[in-house]
Amino acid sequence: MKTLIHPTAVVHPNSELHSTVQVGAYAVIGAHVKVGPETIIGAHVVLEGPCEIGARNQIFTGAAIGMEPQDLKFVGEPTWVKIGDHNLIREYVTINRATGAGEATVIGDGNLLMAYVHVAHNCIIEDQVVIANSVALAGHVHIESRARLSGVLGVHQFVHIGRHSMVGGMTRIDRDVPPYMLVEGNPARVRTLNLIGLKRSGMNSGDLQILKKAFRILYRSNLTFKDALEQLELLGETEQLQYLRRFLLLSQMPGRRGLVPGKSKPGVSDES
Repeated sequence: MKTLIHPTAVVHPNSELHSTVQVGAYAVIGAHVKVGPETIIGAHVVLEGPCEIGARNQIFTGAAIGMEPQDLKFVGEPTWVKIGDHNLIREYVTINRATGAGEATVIGDGNLLMAYVHVAHNCIIEDQVVIANSVALAGHVHIESRARLSGVLGVHQFVHIGRHSMVGGMTRIDRDVPPYMLVEGNPARVRTLNLIGLKRSGMNSGDLQILKKAFRILYRSNLTFKDALEQLELLGETEQLQYLRRFLLLSQMPGRRGLVPGKSKPGVSDES
């Protein structure tokens, strides 16, 4: 184990590092940090606990993970950062612990967080998400699997970003981003389907055609939110369509932020 930990690294005796973990120069690993097999911790990385990191992750220079949340409600209660497997966490990423006793900031598997990404307290990032440089996520943001966030943008607290969606660079996201859509601009607007991302995911042409029809109903028909949902029900019962309808409905529930509208009208962001 000593051969894998640089002699200048500071590793707390109460931390739990698998024998295959590599630790770079001047890294600092605090108490109550647990790191799984074959994870690589770069130079000058700081890990504080409670924090659990899975297998075969790579954490690059200067990242700071498991620090106290930047939240005035936090009073020192036990909270966590929990990170899965096969993640790439690039230079100077910051990931804060949660607020609320027993709560966690959670990152799943196979994600790429590029340099200077900030993940605030109580965020959830599912699997195979890509977040580009200098993106800031406020507290309680939920990003679903295979979403793509371009660089230099901010996401408001409690926003949900749907699966297979894409957000363009320098966009201000203050409402929920529907799954399968491409959102861009200031103010943010749904522009089109995330066609390239959907094709790359292996979606078959039949399901893709149904989503194209759903997009036209939601964002090009001038129907009210209620009427648009009724029209979506007539398109069929594919898994993607069911999920889209459920996401749209949940975005209107108390505690949610509502929906990013289309570019030509308020549309599905309205409850009328």
